Amino acid sequence: MRNNLVFLLLAADIIALAIATLLFPATPRWLLAAMLFLAALLLGYAYISIVRPIKTLTLGMDLVNSQDFSSRLAKVGHPDADKLVGMFNRMMDSLKNERLRRHEQNSFLELLIESSPMGIVVFDFDNRMDMINPAASRLLSHGQAGQCLGRRLCEMPGELAAAVATVKQGETRTIRLSDTRIYRCASLTFMESGFRRPFILIESLTDEVYRAERAAYEKVIRMIAHEVNNSMAGIKSLLETLADIMADDDAMTELIGSCHERCISMSKFITTYADVVKLPQPRLAPCNLNDTISRQMPFLEAMMPSGITMRFIPSPQPAHAMADTVMLEQVMVNIVKNAAESISESDNSATGLISITLTSNPTTLTIDDNGCGIDPGTASHLFTPFFTTKPSGQGIGLLCISEILRRHHCRFSLATIRDGLTRFTITFP
Repeated sequence: MRNNLVFLLLAADIIALAIATLLFPATPRWLLAAMLFLAALLLGYAYISIVRPIKTLTLGMDLVNSQDFSSRLAKVGHPDADKLVGMFNRMMDSLKNERLRRHEQNSFLELLIESSPMGIVVFDFDNRMDMINPAASRLLSHGQAGQCLGRRLCEMPGELAAAVATVKQGETRTIRLSDTRIYRCASLTFMESGFRRPFILIESLTDEVYRAERAAYEKVIRMIAHEVNNSMAGIKSLLETLADIMADDDAMTELIGSCHERCISMSKFITTYADVVKLPQPRLAPCNLNDTISRQMPFLEAMMPSGITMRFIPSPQPAHAMADTVMLEQVMVNIVKNAAESISESDNSATGLISITLTSNPTTLTIDDNGCGIDPGTASHLFTPFFTTKPSGQGIGLLCISEILRRHHCRFSLATIRDGLTRFTITFP
């Protein structure tokens, strides 16, 4: 309202000055000077009230466009304009504080993602990997993040990537791989620019599940062994007493002897389970696996049924490892025995072949056989305590192998590969 009045007075003064100059040449000079002075005052007031505030607001717009939230506008001396300047400066303070808060939150979130032990992979809108943290990089590409970015999960090599690629959006699944590793994978989404953007979380459960399974089966085995052995001890003592009493009755003596043998067999059966719990800690010492396996080969070959051939391919370089050779020999016996049984059950029983190969850097032992292979439905249950596919099996062979190899800190896997070969791979640290 005040600015409108100033413009009206300025216009009237200019018009009056023009009329007095053109139509009334005899107008006194002091009146013309007064009118000019009034026009100058009105122009100065207009500059302070209108032009200067407009320039200040234009400068503020430039600051916003350049995202310079640290600078502030100075007051121009006009009440209305100064109110706008104050509001603008408060707005800039709010923007600066919000931007700083967002930056701190983003920095914390990035640090949390980078240091998280859980693998996190963020995809773009074409389901290509756009961001991957170090944990996921180690799991999917052995630490080479550049091998993942820009690719789809189904294009990545490795059993874990193939398994994670089958997890549907919104689904959480526990994945057990053939090398005994266990993961929990969740496929989720978040909103970005109004669209859902997918990401996955991969959490390693191997150690947690292993400790839980071990604690469970140790408790069960100890309880069963205690009860069975106590019962068998009393029964054997009673049978021995009856045998002495019935020594003159041949039929009864034979029956008692059969029961006594069954008690001994039952004790041996439960002792086999108890031995898994009682495995000693390995006494690790440096050794050359070329020499260790070469010394064991005659015994392993003697175990082979007719028609099965064994072959040992040593490493050209010394295959050094820290190992308990006695426990490692037991592992070799169990693996080769399983391989021989698999060949005997297959069509290759007459031309069976078991190959033992050693390589170095890192020291890796592989045992291949051309047996009947591993059924896909069975592969995910390998190394599960007491799981077996044999009608007379007890499910402790692979359990014993995995327990010994874990105590050696080895990585191991069992899977059927190309050409139907079944391969047991052991990599020493």
